[in-house]
Amino acid sequence: MAVSMRDLDPVFQGAGQKAGLEIWRIENFNPVPIPKSSYGKFFTGDSYVILKTTASKSGALRHEIHYWLGKDTSQDEAGAAAIKTVELDAALGGRAVQYREVQGHETENFLSYFKPCIIPQEGGIASGFKHAVPEEHKTRLFVCRGKHVVHVKEVPFARSSLSHDDIYVLDTESKIFQFNGSNSSIQERAKALEVVQYIKDTYHQGKCDVAAIEDGKLMADPETGEFWGLFGGFAPFPRKAASDDDKPSDSYLPKLLCVEKGQAKPVETDSLKRELLDTNKCYILDCGLEVFVWMGRYTSLDERKRASGAADEFGSGTAQLKPQLICVIEGFETVMFRSKFESWPRTTDVTVTEDGRGKIASLLKRQGINVKGLLKADPIKEEPQPYIDCAGYLQVWHVIGQQKIPLPASDQSKFYTGDCYIFKYTYPGEDKEECLIGTWIGKNSVEEERASANSLASKLVESMKFQASQARIYEDKEPIQFYTIFQTFIVLKGGLSDAYKTYIAEKEIPDETYSEDGVALFRIQGSGPDNMQAIQVEPVASSLNSCYCYILHNGPVVFTWSGSSATAVDHDLVERMLDLIKPNLQTKPQREGTESEQFWDLLGGKSEYPSQKVFREAESDPHLFSCDFSKGNLKVTEIYNFSQDNLMTEDIFILDCRSEIFLWVGKQVDLKSRAQALTIGEKYLELDFLLEKLSQVAPIYVINEGSEPPFFTRFFKWESAKSAMLGNSFQRKLTILKNGGTPLLDKPKRRNPVSYGGRSSSVPDKSQRSSRRVSLSPDRVRVRGRSPAFNALAATFESPNVRNLSTPPVITPPVITKLYPKSRTPDFSKFALKSNVIAALSSSFEQPPSARESMIPRPLKVSPVTLKSNPKINDKENPVSSRMESLTIQEDVKKDEAEEGLSIYPYERIKITSTDPVTDIDVTRRETYLSSVEFEEKFGMTKDAFYKLPKWKQNKLKMAIQLF
Repeated sequence: MAVSMRDLDPVFQGAGQKAGLEIWRIENFNPVPIPKSSYGKFFTGDSYVILKTTASKSGALRHEIHYWLGKDTSQDEAGAAAIKTVELDAALGGRAVQYREVQGHETENFLSYFKPCIIPQEGGIASGFKHAVPEEHKTRLFVCRGKHVVHVKEVPFARSSLSHDDIYVLDTESKIFQFNGSNSSIQERAKALEVVQYIKDTYHQGKCDVAAIEDGKLMADPETGEFWGLFGGFAPFPRKAASDDDKPSDSYLPKLLCVEKGQAKPVETDSLKRELLDTNKCYILDCGLEVFVWMGRYTSLDERKRASGAADEFGSGTAQLKPQLICVIEGFETVMFRSKFESWPRTTDVTVTEDGRGKIASLLKRQGINVKGLLKADPIKEEPQPYIDCAGYLQVWHVIGQQKIPLPASDQSKFYTGDCYIFKYTYPGEDKEECLIGTWIGKNSVEEERASANSLASKLVESMKFQASQARIYEDKEPIQFYTIFQTFIVLKGGLSDAYKTYIAEKEIPDETYSEDGVALFRIQGSGPDNMQAIQVEPVASSLNSCYCYILHNGPVVFTWSGSSATAVDHDLVERMLDLIKPNLQTKPQREGTESEQFWDLLGGKSEYPSQKVFREAESDPHLFSCDFSKGNLKVTEIYNFSQDNLMTEDIFILDCRSEIFLWVGKQVDLKSRAQALTIGEKYLELDFLLEKLSQVAPIYVINEGSEPPFFTRFFKWESAKSAMLGNSFQRKLTILKNGGTPLLDKPKRRNPVSYGGRSSSVPDKSQRSSRRVSLSPDRVRVRGRSPAFNALAATFESPNVRNLSTPPVITPPVITKLYPKSRTPDFSKFALKSNVIAALSSSFEQPPSARESMIPRPLKVSPVTLKSNPKINDKENPVSSRMESLTIQEDVKKDEAEEGLSIYPYERIKITSTDPVTDIDVTRRETYLSSVEFEEKFGMTKDAFYKLPKWKQNKLKMAIQLF
């Protein structure tokens, strides 16, 4: 498109350089900018041009242009607004989508700019600004329609204007009434309350009473009587006949017309295909309530103006019904426009358009104008953030048929590609404990176990009264939250389930299940100790990549391979993973280009392999949809410029970030619809409403209202108090309105501390939680000899990193799987627990108290003869204190006793499995009889550091080296 400066209105120079709104009013056929203080104020006799600039996640600016026509504006002004809209698009590089907005028939996208509504005022520039003269308050009646944005229209103040189907707002001098028609929805009533709030703040300075009137509620209610008194008394009114506004146009067949020299001529075709559109021409697509103008990339500015004018006349409509007019540019078509065609290429070359944008920028720059906003911005490069607390509890189950089998700690981060798993992660939230329950589905898992895994996870969420979030995650599509929760993650080939073994046997597929004694190649990836993975790949040279490091083993023979583009972080991760995959073995380091023959022989010989890093699909700008799922059919409606207030407690909403899909389920959604949430997400991926080639295995999260995790709320300006309220959306907003805008909590958000192992636990302060990182030098020497305690920990955990436990789960006592280091006790980062001890202790939580007591000895059951007495304790204390005497003694005098010079015995004589045990010692405090040297050798820390640990951590460590 050739453009010169004389073709562009000077007022548009510099427009669209930063995110936000810019508005011009047409005055004497020229656009005049209006002050920001007047944004949202429209006059019925005027025409306006509105530019919405949005900054995408990539850093580029996206533009949408609207021209708004008041019901009393002149035809000449309306034409001028349409022409100036085309000029503004040209000034922005010819890529903006253009919309015609007619008063009373505005698009939801346009109305979303001016929340909660727009109420045009009488008058205009041609009327001498009569609207600016203050007048006495006039009683007005408005009809409000819409669930997500509100269309407000003033109607005559008469009983005949009312109906059972709509919401009405009556604005009087002293009180605002909202009349809820009996057939209106709760969501519509809630949105109308936002209009009431707007009128109260705008026209009453926030000082007037508000009343909600229910259709069918007669004179028994004083406010109802007052309302009907304003209409001269109550009288029944009939149901209104359907108006043109309500008539659907689903049966309208789209018609394509080509615009030549300002004249629209029909295009003869049996079906709409992309190939019908010529890049040198403009077209009109008539879809009834929507009329599109498609402008080819190489069309001139004059051609575009003529096409816009022709469409404006073509889509003038009737007095009651004004079609929406939308202009799109080749290469930047909207989803709605593309969806009208039977076939549309998924990608379009837009290099010429980018070039044209650059020419426009250069042209304006020579005129001395700042063109920063017109130039394409560089993508924002940032590491993905997990947005989840990493100091929580993790439980993992292996799905076998219709059952879930708990995994021991040593296997909780080792998943097989032929199996399915369920995980439950409980972690401290902002003001309460949060829980995420998910399924991991291996690529080669069988369909029956996939369905079983999702069903079992859903039942687990239901058992928690939907106070947990749910995730469905497929192998190789794991989100950053998943990796952060597991910290260390290993994917192994093959499977252990009977269903998988039966499947490969029936298909006569070789069993490639991982064997420690066989040949295996692992790709090592991640960003650090709290996010590292080992993925088993085919043991062939083509599986290598110059950007990664690898571990290759054939039984006891272990190689490490470092690509030429691998970083120091990658090298460190290989060292860490060696401790998990092949510990205590010498390795043979290989660098790209200097490999040994033995290395290539294990891979079957040399071959070509890639040198480019594989990046996961980037997160795109989020889109929010409300959804209606009935009889297996999914209908979605996009909500523009969304906020938390758009989430209605009666509905299910879809937040599409392309790389991840979130389904938000309100508290008022019925159980049947809740059970279909995951199915809705899968159906959404299948239909791909945004035509973005969504992956069918993208992660899906089901978020229940009141338990929103931070990786969901980050897309909103979130107020947790709103989701804590009870009642439907109308009742909630009415409470907020009458409470001066402050949500009233129905109950405290914080849960009571949960008893765990005889003690109460609470969420630690965030400043005290560990980052879970272990500082290790990249060039450290891999030490193979360690203390017994550390060896027990290393055998248990998939990662040398250890974790700091937080508050236990609310519903069921958790399986404690990992310990995190406290930032102020770095010595503890060397330790973890023995897997069999943890498994035994964890399983005891599922048993009756009597069984637990037989497995876990308690200090109060030890004979008093074996306990050290404390002279400070009064023997005549109450019975409860006496029963807990031994425990109190131990906790109060630990440090003092450690320095009292007790008898010293070797470890072999004081451990519980000793063949020659020492008698007459305090069996609950065996560690105190170790010498300082042997104590540090076994525990890896001083006695003083040991006694600073919480009691449960001390007990775990003593169990790990058999001192309990």
